[in-house]
Amino acid sequence: VGRRAAVSAQLGVSSSWAWLRQVHGAVVHRAAGAGLLGEGDAAFTAVPDLPLVVATADCYPVALDAEGVAGIAHAGWRGAAAGVVSALREAMESAGAAPVRAAIGPGIGPCCFEVGEEVTDRFPGFAATTGWGTPSVDLPGALRRDLEGLEVWEAGVCTHCDPAYHSYRRDGTRLRQMGIAWVA
Repeated sequence: VGRRAAVSAQLGVSSSWAWLRQVHGAVVHRAAGAGLLGEGDAAFTAVPDLPLVVATADCYPVALDAEGVAGIAHAGWRGAAAGVVSALREAMESAGAAPVRAAIGPGIGPCCFEVGEEVTDRFPGFAATTGWGTPSVDLPGALRRDLEGLEVWEAGVCTHCDPAYHSYRRDGTRLRQMGIAWVA
């Protein structure tokens, strides 16, 4: 809770966060208040100063911004293949808040995301090769496709390459980065 308070103070937001029991799927929750929202990998809210949080350590945090509404998704390969970002975008649009901007945070890059054929087959058009010549997937590219038509900012950081970030694949760590979105 001490770190949460420090991060909240630095961002100028409430230390009462809303979070998910992340399951690498495409379930979206609408948050009306702080606390555990349930199982899922995306959430949105129209409540001002309610931080929505996802934890990542190679997966991508993806934030969506609409007039008076904020959303966030936890997008690893399973969630991306399940359409979590599109599901969040559609849920926000159905609530009358079409996203206009998005941000893709740090995550494992195609340079280091070694996968098998069962994963590359799920992302036609986004096959890549790691820096050591094995099959990979361009997850940021697949996420950008799901954000087509929006103004997109991208961190462009590979969590596996950059030791400043937690990477499960690199270190087997239980530590995570936090992706946070809120309505100002």
